[in-house]
Amino acid sequence: MEKITSFTIDHIKLQPGVYVSRKDPVGNSVITTFDIRMTSPNEEPVMNTAELHTIEHLAATFLRNHKEFGPKMIYWGPMGCRTGNYLLLNGDYESKDIVPLMVETFEFIRDFEGEVPGASPKDCGNYLDMNLGMAKYLAKKFLDEVLYDIKPDRLVYPK
Repeated sequence: MEKITSFTIDHIKLQPGVYVSRKDPVGNSVITTFDIRMTSPNEEPVMNTAELHTIEHLAATFLRNHKEFGPKMIYWGPMGCRTGNYLLLNGDYESKDIVPLMVETFEFIRDFEGEVPGASPKDCGNYLDMNLGMAKYLAKKFLDEVLYDIKPDRLVYPK
């Protein structure tokens, strides 16, 4: 079998950033998959499931309710390697197009207070596995170290 595209990215060179992972035609539309890479693969510790799960609940809730991008939102979810998340949007986008949206999303997570949406036994299959404090810490770190002054090399996969 052929390697899937995401396994052809050089994870030794990959750094935190916002990358277009793939674009798939579906009918008359294009679905753009973004790699929202929050930690440096194989260099930094991966995110624990509790904070990644909390980021998932908060980001998905924020994005689905976003005035402009909510109707285009297909999916937000964690990578199995726990170094980031995938965002799927209906539309043909480039990484730079969603940096402001990612800033809004991670500021929402950083500043969130209260009960995490969907963190109840009725709403979630693993509602106890949440860590809001660490989710906020990681959101702030990603904003400060990557998103607020994102460099061009953090918008395109390394060669």
